[in-house]
Amino acid sequence: MKFPSRSSLLCLASISFIAAHALGDDSPHHSIPAAKILAPSAHNPRNSEGDFIQLKGGRLLFIYTHHYGGKGEDEAPAYLASRLSKDGGATWSGSSEQVVANEGKKNIMSVSLLRLASGDIALIYLRKHSKYDCVPVLRLSTDEARTWSPPIDIVPEKERGYYIVNNDRVVQLPSGRIIVPCAQHVDNTPEKSSPYAEAVCYLSDDNGLHWRRGRGMARVSRAIKTGLQEPGVVELSDGRLLMFCRTDAGAQFFAYSSDQGETWTQPAAGTLQSPLAPASIKRIPGTKDLLAIWNNNDTHAYRRTPLTSAISHDDAQTWTNVKNLEDDPRGIYCYTAIEFTGDQVLLAYCAGRDTVRNGLSTTKLATLPLNWFTRQAP
Repeated sequence: MKFPSRSSLLCLASISFIAAHALGDDSPHHSIPAAKILAPSAHNPRNSEGDFIQLKGGRLLFIYTHHYGGKGEDEAPAYLASRLSKDGGATWSGSSEQVVANEGKKNIMSVSLLRLASGDIALIYLRKHSKYDCVPVLRLSTDEARTWSPPIDIVPEKERGYYIVNNDRVVQLPSGRIIVPCAQHVDNTPEKSSPYAEAVCYLSDDNGLHWRRGRGMARVSRAIKTGLQEPGVVELSDGRLLMFCRTDAGAQFFAYSSDQGETWTQPAAGTLQSPLAPASIKRIPGTKDLLAIWNNNDTHAYRRTPLTSAISHDDAQTWTNVKNLEDDPRGIYCYTAIEFTGDQVLLAYCAGRDTVRNGLSTTKLATLPLNWFTRQAP
């Protein structure tokens, strides 16, 4: 297959998308009110990449990556910690509780939480030993996150390598299948690390007890130096799955599966222009509408601002209601978790500024009315 040029990819990504107004450096910038800011400290240089779970009885639990060493870099020591809300996310507990101790040679990080059809809660995270050994693992809770099972390997020993699974990425389909979308960095060795990744899904049909690799991988030309990084999956209204991946080609790339994540169509530039940064897309419960939150620019590089939301009524073919949540031109906003609670939307995302050495050191927890996203922008 002949792959289009980078300029062609940008055109494809922009055909059906109208960008939100871009602010200049001298413009006053907007920031949504945050109920809680998990800021770094001397002995906690970074709080990042987490997810929500709604507990029985109405409480909300947020589990995230709590760095306790280094300078907060991706390989710095970290464990999983939690905060609790008893009022729907309006306020959160003032101190963190350790959930899982660091069991990696580097760290554990990047949390996904999922209420399974069985009623159990699944906790999925990355166990990182090195730049060539990083894999997702799963723990289960049968008592509303009070205790957790021993870790279950999602990637078997013979397939070990460097896999990235973003926070808030794991889904369970109506059939019961659990899907963990992974970016496998295929050229990583003990001597070097490579940005080029291919996307593959690991699948479980028994509530997370056993896992296997999907039959097909999604891959693109080496002309796209990043390959397909940090994939996510959302079910469309016709039952197909949409996979979206970050690239350095100025757009999120889309691929589709008609067999519950086993195989994927050839990825191509989708309808969200994007820098080298992740997107989050979820279906609004009880509707056919999708909510996307991502960085709305096509600079190809690490410019992770503004943080923008949009709604699609046609399975990600077009987008409306385009609104900026954060638009500081020097800001960094990424790794968003989305949770729907009645008529509210809970967001958690990493935040910082490009003037700070580690711009991902802070996590913001915020709550907005659902109709803020769904009503038409002026």
